[in-house]
Amino acid sequence: MQFAANAIQKAMGPEPSVVEAGYKAREGEETMQALVWQGNMQVEVLDCKIPDITQDDDVVLKVTGTTICGSDLHLYHSEIIGMQKGDILGHEFMGKVDRVGKNVTKLKEGDRVVVSFQIACGKCRYCQKKLSSFCERTNDSSLMQTMYGGRDAGFFGYSHFTGGFPGGQAEYVKVPFAEVNCLPIPDDVTDEEAIYLSDVLPTSYHCVVDTGVTEGDTVAIWGLGPIGLSAAKWCQLKGAKRVIGIDGVPFRLNWAKEKLGIEVINFNDVSDIPATLLEMVPGGVDRALDCGTFHEPKTMFHKVQKALLLETDVAETANECIKSVRKMGSVGLISAYAGITNAFNIGAVMEKGVRFIGNGQAPVHLYWEEILNDYIRTKKFDVSLILTHRFSIEEFSELYGKFDKRVDGLLKTFVETKFSSPAANGYPKLTKVADLPEK
Repeated sequence: MQFAANAIQKAMGPEPSVVEAGYKAREGEETMQALVWQGNMQVEVLDCKIPDITQDDDVVLKVTGTTICGSDLHLYHSEIIGMQKGDILGHEFMGKVDRVGKNVTKLKEGDRVVVSFQIACGKCRYCQKKLSSFCERTNDSSLMQTMYGGRDAGFFGYSHFTGGFPGGQAEYVKVPFAEVNCLPIPDDVTDEEAIYLSDVLPTSYHCVVDTGVTEGDTVAIWGLGPIGLSAAKWCQLKGAKRVIGIDGVPFRLNWAKEKLGIEVINFNDVSDIPATLLEMVPGGVDRALDCGTFHEPKTMFHKVQKALLLETDVAETANECIKSVRKMGSVGLISAYAGITNAFNIGAVMEKGVRFIGNGQAPVHLYWEEILNDYIRTKKFDVSLILTHRFSIEEFSELYGKFDKRVDGLLKTFVETKFSSPAANGYPKLTKVADLPEK
């Protein structure tokens, strides 16, 4: 599949882009630590060249906080087209401004900022509506254009399918269109609260809002990782009367019950999720949110198809959502599907009148100021719901292995660099990956 994708990309040729994905190295011998993709399930912290300003709208940040996102595991397992050995990973990060391009006037050296995972130009028709994830000018992937009939914005650290931009699991990172893609952080907000404005908080919020969760709804959520847990909290804040979480990891199920008081279903203990939900909620739930990684095959039927490259993604969870939702209800997909699936229950979508919504990559710029001011600064949303550990950048490769295994107690992490401040009061202190349990 990788060979075929590369052949298509070469045949199509490059698409025009207004931003340079690569970076020139800073002069001098100083290096930075960065997490580098070396192949399937192989990532390594290496000494790399420090990026410098390339275009006049750039800034370079000293990274003060970064993390692993669940979607990074698709890169770890080589499931995303366009990975190249040596790519620097990471799309959730924040930092302090270190250098600025000559066109940058609203940011200065030392400013604390969080960066959206997508790179928006600020001027195209989508950026003008703050739909930053759909920017038309920052991703030159002709392969994405061919597969989707259009292109998302460029993303940091997420393969050449999304533009090939070096990511933020590093000590330094270059940010294009910095005044558009950096959000200044007020002094009353800690780094732990700010960093997740880059992705997980806007992504989970977008899923809830875009799928139409309203007061009085009953919502079922597939997946209780950081996205699913956050979505459950947003549902509660939007007035949902009932939230039911579905997962197969006992720690996550217990955490959701303890922290949020929601009902939960362990899919390992239930043979038919839709039947169970329809018993709990006669007629079906109002909204179904796919917030998991359950496009991993569960049945032999789909395992064989994936092994033979007859499909890249699995519709099993999507079909469960469709069957579980009421007539005229809605299903939202925020889970990271990327390609082709078989055995999709299109008949049920039509006959039940289901609103089947691909939420898309969340437009961070549309929501991050609202979330910052209305929920983080007011303490309505407490990030301790998802933040469980703090580690050092030196341990990133080992952390990937533990995160991939979904070890007990591990949800969202804060990964510090030499530029980070000490942990804020009430948030996890620095620990060692070796202290985490085995699976």
